[in-house]
Amino acid sequence: MPLSKPVERELAHTRTIVCQGYERKDGLWDIEAQVVDTKPYSFPNKDRGGRIEAEEALHDMKLRLTVDANLVIHAAEAVTEAAPFNYCTAIHPAYSRLVGLRIAPGWNQRLKELFGGIQGCTHITELFATMATAAVQTVGGSIMRRQQFVDPDPTSIPKHLHTCHALALSSPVVLEHWPHAYRPSQTVSTQDQS
Repeated sequence: MPLSKPVERELAHTRTIVCQGYERKDGLWDIEAQVVDTKPYSFPNKDRGGRIEAEEALHDMKLRLTVDANLVIHAAEAVTEAAPFNYCTAIHPAYSRLVGLRIAPGWNQRLKELFGGIQGCTHITELFATMATAAVQTVGGSIMRRQQFVDPDPTSIPKHLHTCHALALSSPVVLEHWPHAYRPSQTVSTQDQS
């Protein structure tokens, strides 16, 4: 179903974010993300030869996190292909502080502490929430594929349940696919999952 028809308008900005997850041969996973911002018009810019042309990347930043099966970060690398200021690239080494952290509850708050404000690049840091989801999907999918979707404890409540509207323990989706986990009451707490 498409969005409703908008009023007459003109494009002012495009942001594209792509995340990809890779299973490595050494037992780890690489999660890569890229953010690209473009404008449909040209404008002056001193650091980029005097001008950024229409549809030329204003921002083009990439980040790679290497994680293990527990989502602990083993390596982190940030690069900037395009930015409005040459000085933007000076922040890249800061992202090595991610090594040893685990993608887990509290992740977004921890990143604000480490890279908020002048401690990081706004655009690179914005990639982390999307990358966390991609990491869970990548690692979890790889492990499930290896286990051929066999749940070692079919009576337990899978961790991905009760994490969104469609997967609420009281939803018809859970009733159909995970009937053992279904709870008809809307008052199920996240503590009930353990």
